[in-house]
Parts: sequence; structure tokens; C-alpha cells
Amino acid sequence: MVPNLLILLDIMHKELLFFASFCFLIGSTDDLIFDGLWLFYKFRRKFFIKPEYQKATVESLNPPDPSRPMAVFVPTWNEAAVIGAMLRRCLTQWSEDHFRIYVGCYPNDQETILAVAQAGFGSDKIRLIVCREPGPTSKADCLNNLWDALCRDEIEERMRFEAIVLHDAEDIVHPNALNLLQHLVARAALVQLPVIPRRARNSRWIAGHYGDEFAEMHGKQMVLREALGAAIPSAGVGCAFARNGLSELSVRTRGRPFDANSLTEDYELGLHLTGGKERGIFARLEDPCGQLIATQEFFPDNLEDAIRQKSRWMAGIALNGWDRMGWKSSGWKNSWRENWMRLRDRKASFAAVILAIGYITIILTGLLILADLLGIYSAQPVSEIVRMMLVANLFFLLWRLGLKSYFVFSLYGMREAFLSIPRTIVANVINILAAWRAMGRYLDQLSGLPPKWEKTVHFYPPSQDVQKLRLQENSGADG
Repeated sequence: MVPNLLILLDIMHKELLFFASFCFLIGSTDDLIFDGLWLFYKFRRKFFIKPEYQKATVESLNPPDPSRPMAVFVPTWNEAAVIGAMLRRCLTQWSEDHFRIYVGCYPNDQETILAVAQAGFGSDKIRLIVCREPGPTSKADCLNNLWDALCRDEIEERMRFEAIVLHDAEDIVHPNALNLLQHLVARAALVQLPVIPRRARNSRWIAGHYGDEFAEMHGKQMVLREALGAAIPSAGVGCAFARNGLSELSVRTRGRPFDANSLTEDYELGLHLTGGKERGIFARLEDPCGQLIATQEFFPDNLEDAIRQKSRWMAGIALNGWDRMGWKSSGWKNSWRENWMRLRDRKASFAAVILAIGYITIILTGLLILADLLGIYSAQPVSEIVRMMLVANLFFLLWRLGLKSYFVFSLYGMREAFLSIPRTIVANVINILAAWRAMGRYLDQLSGLPPKWEKTVHFYPPSQDVQKLRLQENSGADG
């Protein structure tokens, strides 16, 4: 009985090993081509383009223009613990006189309403907007309530905002962010600043893996997307949408520019606005202290919240996004770039399935080795083609880990760069579990259930700790 079971496991092991190795090889080849283009672009820009132009600095930006005011949208649901500190920091850091913060709250969330009212007491920069429906509805629905309030204000005050900036209630804003966004938004439909995840001290592995992923995503992937001329997706925070672009979209969507039926309305909005003639800009600029002008925030520090958040991203981008946005078919010269980027966005859920198969294969390998050591069963050798794929995948794995460590080192320092290597296993486990949950959310939407705002618990550091974050990043130390 036992040998028969081991024979079955051996056959399953060989089949799964071939399938996983082949899929990994395809995905790794795609990544290698992308990395090669990024390296080509990086060296071309450094040695052939940059010398011709003076490098932009904060000092070279145009001074803030009060005639081009910026509206900041902050949707909230049960954010009483963080929204007050976030708004007070905005008022302190943004000394310009050309912005107004619209904070969306729900009528059945009195604690958040009170926190916003207290933070904005005596200031005309904060506008509290209570949504029409009790919460939670969806983040997009809350944003549409803010859009309606903005349009009413523009009519009553006979003025017009230059752009709409999106932020979350837990964001740590940069002092120069609004000035940089205003400087660039006249040239593009969307301007996206980098996002820098910070982790709680007791969550080196779960919260830390967000830093690894965003360091590479906003250090390489978004940079090359812009260089290729592909559409720029919005990260939902630290991004500015040109007012004219949102107005045109609002006309086509009956006054609802943010799609309440989408789980990732920010991602889709960015592609809609920058997927045609309009361009998007991913802005990486350092301040005088050498710190990136970026949005910092604390990401989930426990397994359940991390899985919940990533499942929303996967369901909204990889599954619903495929159904809702499809593929670009017009203009072959540009569509191949756009479709390639959309394919890379959407392969996360499928990659998680292949990773799960890969880990199952590792477990089966261990069982067969144990059986051989005990003299119970001797497994059949793998084929030569599988050996070749395994060697190639090992090379690709080392390349991927090394490149990711480089981006983590450039943002967080040497210690986090070393930790990013074993943290890859944690990230894989989270992605596998999130893919399973994302499939359930996708099936719920196919059955007609409206998307629900499944928020995670947020943390905002005390004001003295925010200053420490700046000092730590400037020194390349651990955050």
C-alpha cells in the first residue's frame, strides 16, 4: 500500500515539477526582458540624456500659484484614530495658500466626524463632507460625494481647482508634495508620487514585505512604464488628477468620475485618463535633505489585514480589471506596450497559484527524499529538460532577489536589503492566501453583490516619530 502511494506521489511530483518549472520560466523571461529594458533606459538616461538638461530640484520648481488651487480628497470610514493627526500635519507641512482638503465621512461614523471637526477648527482649509448614504458603501462612492461638494463650491465661489489630489487618512505627507504636483499637473492628466511603506516595529516580516515590493515597483516598474509611454496607474495616494480630465470623465459617467462598482477605482481611473492622448507622469524628485518627495504610510502589520488588503488589489486589478477594462486594441505601435503592462498587472493572481504549486512540489520532494533515506522507495530521476529548466530558474531567482535587494537598499539601507531575501517567502505566502480570497471576492461580484469597503486598521505615528522617519531615511537606516 505504501509503495503504491509513493509511486503515485512520485508521478504527481514529476508532473507538478514540470508544470511549475515551465510557468516559472515564462514568467522569469518576461521579468528579465522588463529588467533589461529598465537597465537600457537607466544607462541611456544617465549617459546620453541627462547631461543635456539641468537636473530638476525643489529650488527650481515654480513658486506656488494661488490662482491654481489644489483640492485634496480624503475618504474615510472609521478613521477617528488617525485622521486628526494626518490633517494637522497637512496644515503644518503645507504652508501654501492654494489648497483645500475635502474629507468624506459617513453619517453613522460620528467619531470620525468629531475628529475631523476638531482638527479643522479655526481653519478654512478643511472641508467636512458627510456622505448621503450610511457607511460603508465603497471608497469610490465616498470620493464621488467629495466630487459633488467640490463642484458646488466652484459654482458658488466662482473659481476652479487646478487638480484633485488623493490621500488616505493615514498618509504622512511631504512638505514639498503639493508644490511638485502643481508644477507638473499642467503637463499631464495624472501625476503620481512614490509611495514609501513604513512598518511597525513589531512587524518586520509582514509589514516589511510591503517596503520590499514598493521599493521595486516605484523604483523600476513605474519608471519604465512612463518611459515606454504606457498608461500610468494611480496608487490612490500621493497622486494628482488634472481637473479638466476628471471633468470630461464626469460628463461621460453622469457626474460619477470614480466608479463605485470597482474594487480598485484609483488604478482604473489612472489608466482611463492616461491610456489615450493624455500622458501620465511618475515624479521622483529629492528634497534638499536627499529624501524623496513621496507619501509615507504604515501598511498592515498582521497577516489577516495584509491578506484582506492584497486580495482587494488582486480581485480589482487581475480579475475584475480584466473583465472591466479588457485589452487595448487600437494602434498596434502603442497597444503592445499597454497590453504588456496590463498583462504584468494581471498576472499576480495566476503567479500566486503557480507559487502554491511550487511549494507543493517542494513538500513532495522532501517526502520522496525521506522515503529514499528510509529505504522505502527510490524516486525516478527527473528528465533532462526539467533539469535545464531548474538551472535556468535558479539563475533567474538569484537575479530577481539581487535586483530587489538593490532597490530595498537604496531606500531602507543594508539591513533591510538582506532581510528582503527571506521576506520573499513571507510575501509569497501572503500572495497565495490573498489569491484564494480574491477569487471569492471576484465570484461575489459576478453574482451581483456590490463592492464593499473592507478597510484595515491604520496607524499614524506621533509627531516626534514622523521627524525620526525623515532622519532615518536620510541616513539609509531602518525605518
